[in-house]
This record gives sequence, structure tokens and C-alpha cells, in this order.
Amino acid sequence: MLPAKGWMALRRLGWTAPAPAGVYVSDRVRRCAQEEAARALRLGVYRREVLQAIVATWPADGRRADADWQALRDLLPAGVTNAVIVNRTRQVRAYQHAEGRLPADLPDLEAPPAVAAQVLLAAADRQLTTIGRDGPGRAVLRVQLPLTARPGSPADWAWHALPLTLPAHVADHARLCAPTLRIARHRVRVDLPHRVPVTPAPARGHRVALGLDWGVNTLLTGTVGRLTDTGRVVTDGRMLRYDATAVSARLHRLRQHREHLAARRDRHTALAAGLPDSDARAGHLTVLAARATTEHEHVCARIRHLNKSLAWSAARWAVDQAVALHAGVVYVEDLATLAARGRRKGNARLSGQVRGQVVDALVHLAAKAGIAVVTVPARGTSRYCPRCGQGHTELAHTPAPDRPGERGWKWAICGRCRLNLDRDHAAAMRITARGLLAQHHVRTDRTTGRHTITTVVEGDVATVRRPTTHPTTRHTREPTRPAKSGPTRKRPPTSAGKLSHRAPDRRTAPAPPASTGGQRPAGQAPKNHHPRVAASGPAHDHLKLRHHRTGFHHVRATPVITLTGDYGPGTTRPRHHPKRLTPSGKHR
Repeated sequence: MLPAKGWMALRRLGWTAPAPAGVYVSDRVRRCAQEEAARALRLGVYRREVLQAIVATWPADGRRADADWQALRDLLPAGVTNAVIVNRTRQVRAYQHAEGRLPADLPDLEAPPAVAAQVLLAAADRQLTTIGRDGPGRAVLRVQLPLTARPGSPADWAWHALPLTLPAHVADHARLCAPTLRIARHRVRVDLPHRVPVTPAPARGHRVALGLDWGVNTLLTGTVGRLTDTGRVVTDGRMLRYDATAVSARLHRLRQHREHLAARRDRHTALAAGLPDSDARAGHLTVLAARATTEHEHVCARIRHLNKSLAWSAARWAVDQAVALHAGVVYVEDLATLAARGRRKGNARLSGQVRGQVVDALVHLAAKAGIAVVTVPARGTSRYCPRCGQGHTELAHTPAPDRPGERGWKWAICGRCRLNLDRDHAAAMRITARGLLAQHHVRTDRTTGRHTITTVVEGDVATVRRPTTHPTTRHTREPTRPAKSGPTRKRPPTSAGKLSHRAPDRRTAPAPPASTGGQRPAGQAPKNHHPRVAASGPAHDHLKLRHHRTGFHHVRATPVITLTGDYGPGTTRPRHHPKRLTPSGKHR
């Protein structure tokens, strides 16, 4: 049994490399290098075990039966998800189609791993690095760094103090951990982890939940549900939407540009490879290929940054909605194994979704707020009606509510209970019901701590009204003058010579003659007496700002409104009883 620390495992196995001759490297610095190598080897061993299990149980016709799945599960390591199995199976099938045989080992499918230029200070101790706070929002990292390119003795190493500015999301009570130093664009970046004590949220026993459904343009569509004392699921019918259509369109354009640059790079490389070195065109094609490669890397970086910002923005919106609605759990459908089977446009949009990043950010932010995140099965959430049939009544999907006879995608209509609402909203109701009714089937992964529901429990969702938070009172306007008690007296007539203080609509003086520098038309009086002057700078600086430039100003999301979670049947809301009629004496 090898130890958990990678550098210690390599030393126990004897897989260490000595320092170059004439170069002094301390033991703590060697730990950081050995930890980096151990992590790469550990990842390779894991991928190799998965590949060997898939190849050993590969079916003859390419389709796995129940017995094949059971044999594969017995050989796989613990904790392997369905997404990993599907991706590796697709990779093996592509290799078999190209080479005509199954891969023998991992190097047949993957190139040698690229080790990042970084220093894992977490493998060292206080003899190499220390970190501490230096005031509000500031920290100081002290680390031993070499003074020369080839240090020959301990005297060539010295302590360096690196001041750090902590981001706003790092709390004051957070404990700073050993960071990782890496080089990005000729600058040293510090990846600073921190720990905040939180109480883990329970995965069961919830009464109010928030269900979220994935979409293509509308990234998230949610609804709140409540589990009553009788085991029914009720909702207030309010749809929560995080519409990132503009951002998704921007990402789609960037992906098209990336594919175009990749095609140009490959084409120039192929043309240059077919020419001799003495040909002048080969050098020109090499320059064009290098330029396309650089542009391709820049576009990929823009896509990564935009995807990351979109994922964290959507996760923050979902957590804020859950906190405002007093929900203790968020249910999300599991689409890790989703494979697009449409045409080119649909495949491109579905493959570029950031669902994995959104789930990771959602789990992180929900843990800080004391909210659990549970994934539920996704099959049939948009197909069946959430109001009737116990999950067995199919919906008719149309393009719009006023076009019921056409086949579409956006709108859902039930022919049994006359349900007529958005398709994603109906799916969010079904997800909420599956999560609340199957709380006893929640499984928790020991390694990652993720909560998952694998058993489908169907149930109908009823729509109820929320109680009014404040009693409605009628505000009467106070009289500004005494009530009229008689006829109105005759008023004196207005004098004809009274001047009006209202500015004239047109000039009272005629227009000046044309000989004095141009005739000015006698139009309306000018309302702006400030002459326009020449301005410098970009044109967009002088445009009228129609929105606040904070976050994603092109995202349309449902505002966060704090509402009580106590609604529906079985609540303690006050009920108004009708007044009892008292019989009069004449009818006695």
C-alpha cells in the first residue's frame, strides 16, 4: 500500500532522479518536482485501468448487453462515472475504426502527457515556504528561490517575500493554504487555495427544493417545490429563468472562428510538409501556420474565460434563488452522458455547453450557503406531463402556444389535463418532484462527496397560491379642500392685457437677412444653447449607456425575490372564515 503523498510514494518505489552535476537542489524542492511527476503517473494508471477494463469486456458486435455491463463494472475501479465509460468507449471505437484492431495500451490512444511549468508548494513544508496575512485583503508569501540559474550551494538560495492581493471572495476568516506558482505569458501566477469551515448540508429530509433544468439558449430554468405532509409536491407556478442567449451566440461565433483557424493551421502545415526545404514557399507557409496557431490559442483562451465567467454567474444566480426561496436542496438533472444526435448546428451548441463547470461552481457556492446539490435521472423529464398520469402522460411539443397543430420544441401541451406552459418549466417541475419524492434513494460518493439519485420515483405536481405577506388596506386620499356646501360664486373675468409667462413656440422676431452670414429659418426656439465641440477617444465612450456594466449585461435572468417557503396545503397560514349570518327577530 503506497502512501497518499506522491513524492513519498516515488521515494519508496525508488523512482527518483538526482540533481544535475554541480547544481544544488534542496530536499524540499525535489519534493515539489516529485509530487508533480507522481500526479501525472497516478492519472495515467487510472486511465490505464479504465482502458484495460473496457478492452477486456469489449463485445463482439460493439453493443453491450446487461451481462457485458455487469462484467465491465466488476473490472472498473471504484468511482468511475458513466461519462468516463462513454467517452473512453467512443475513443476505443474510433481507434478500432481507424486501425482495424483494439488498442493494446494507453500510449496507443494518448500522446505523452505535457507537464505544466509550475511549482507545487503544497508538497513542501515551512523550511521552503510560508504564507500569512498582512492586513485586510493582503497576504505575504515567503519562499526560497535561487539567485542564479545554476545554484551551486545553499548560499545561492535566498528568501523572497511576495506580496499578494486577495480577491474579494476570500473571507477574512478563511485559512490560506500553500499555493501553486505557475508561469503564464511571462508572468508568475499564484493559485492560492483557502479553506472555510462549513457545515455539510444533509442530503435527505428536505421540504422545500429548487429544481433546475438545462437548456441550449436558456441555460437554466427552475421552479420551487414543496413536499406536503401528505406526500404531495406543490409549486407556486413561478418560473425562474437564466437566459444566456446573447452569451451563447457569442460563444458559438468564437467556436466557429476557432474551427476556421484550426483548419487553416492544418492546411498550411500539410502544404509545407509536401514542399522541400529549399522552396521559398515552405517558409511562407510555416509562418502562416505559426500565425494561425497563435490566433487559435488566443481564441481558445477567450472561450475558456467566457465559459468560466458564464458558469460561475449562473451558479451564483441559482444559489441566490435557493437562499431567497428558503430551499434546502437544489436538484439538477444528470446530463453527463448526453450525446447530441442532431445535425451540425445542434451538435455544436450542445457540445459547447458548460454544464460540468456550472455543476462544480454550484456545488462550491451551495456548500458555503448550507444547501445540498443532488443530481437526478434526466430521462423523460421533458417528455411526460408533471401534472397528471404519475409520470406516464406524454406531452405534445409545439413551437408556440398558439400553434398547437405543429411540431416544435419550445412549448409543451398536455391533451389530458390541458397543461400549457414552457417545455423547460415543465421539465423543472418533473425534476423537483423526482428529487423530493426519492430522497431516501440518495447516494453519496465517498471520494467526491457528490449526492446522486439513481432511482426514479414519479409523482404529480400541483400548483397552489402563496399566502399574502401583508394585508391589503385601502388608502383613501385626504381632502385637500373643504367639502362643497353651496353654489360656486361668480369669478371676475380675466383681463385681456395680462401677459403670459409661457415661452413662445415660435420666434416673435423675423429671421435675419441672408447677407449677414446665412439665413436662419424661423423655426422653434432652440432648447440647447451649448455648442457641440470635438471629442476625442473611442466612439463607444460617447454613447448613451442603457445598462449597468456589471457582470453579464446581456444575460436576462429572473430577479431574486425573497419569498417564504411555507405555502400550500398543511401550512400555518391564516385562513379567512365567512361571516356567520345572525337571524333577525322578525323571522324567529
